[in-house]
Amino acid sequence: MNRGRLLMIGALALAVGFLVAVSVYNKLRAGLGAGNEPFLNVVVAADELQVGAKLGDNDVRVLRFPQSTIPPGAYSSKDKVLNRGVVLPIGKGEFILPTKLAAANAGAGLAAMIPQGMRAVSVRVNDVVSVAGFVQPGSRVDIMSTETGANGEHQTSTVLENVAVIAVGKSLSRSTANETGTGQSASVITLLVSPDDAQKLALASQEGRIQLALRNPLDTRQREVAATKASSLGGAPPKDEAKPKPHKTVAKAVPPTPAQPYSVEMIRGSKKDEAKFDPQQ
Repeated sequence: MNRGRLLMIGALALAVGFLVAVSVYNKLRAGLGAGNEPFLNVVVAADELQVGAKLGDNDVRVLRFPQSTIPPGAYSSKDKVLNRGVVLPIGKGEFILPTKLAAANAGAGLAAMIPQGMRAVSVRVNDVVSVAGFVQPGSRVDIMSTETGANGEHQTSTVLENVAVIAVGKSLSRSTANETGTGQSASVITLLVSPDDAQKLALASQEGRIQLALRNPLDTRQREVAATKASSLGGAPPKDEAKPKPHKTVAKAVPPTPAQPYSVEMIRGSKKDEAKFDPQQ
């Protein structure tokens, strides 16, 4: 083997060795940098926190996490979360974030969960109205009302669409029974509506019978639905409307036209006579 080939092989080996050394150096440097990342205090849930709960000192704790693993908005001190209401479920060890808490000084429970400009209105239900108990907090429903029209015929119309259910009975969170495929019944359901819709809902509850229709939470489309009358079902016909009574018209007697007098012309030879006669004589 000549000298030139040896020199070329040696240079190539040195280049490969240099690249490997640089790669190892960069990895070691990255590892040392990660080890030097600062740890910060973060508030996390000490246990499972249900919707409507009011945070106390035993409900949260402070742990230290690397700065790169802390989500934006996480709290660093207990003082910023104590006595605030929970509006979304929080798991054990989960970061306490502003989106899962009611505003400061808003309190806890149902009132803290109502957004500004909205109202919570309760309606009385049973197993049929509440879709066998499958209507739960967080569900979306349509509200139908069945009333009796002016002519005595029943009709059903959709009063409100895509309404949020905020509470079932006294529960503000979804039932675990519902998640396993069995409903949980309640006699009262609370809905989240605007002030105008609150009036419609109150009137529909008083004037007719309320029925809830459960929606897929991903189906947010709203459309105009015409009222359905009993006569359109093909069943028993509606009550007969009052038929107008026939009106008898009495014809007035018209006196006969008096007979007009007539004349008779008589010719006797060259003599012509005319005699007039009155038919009433």
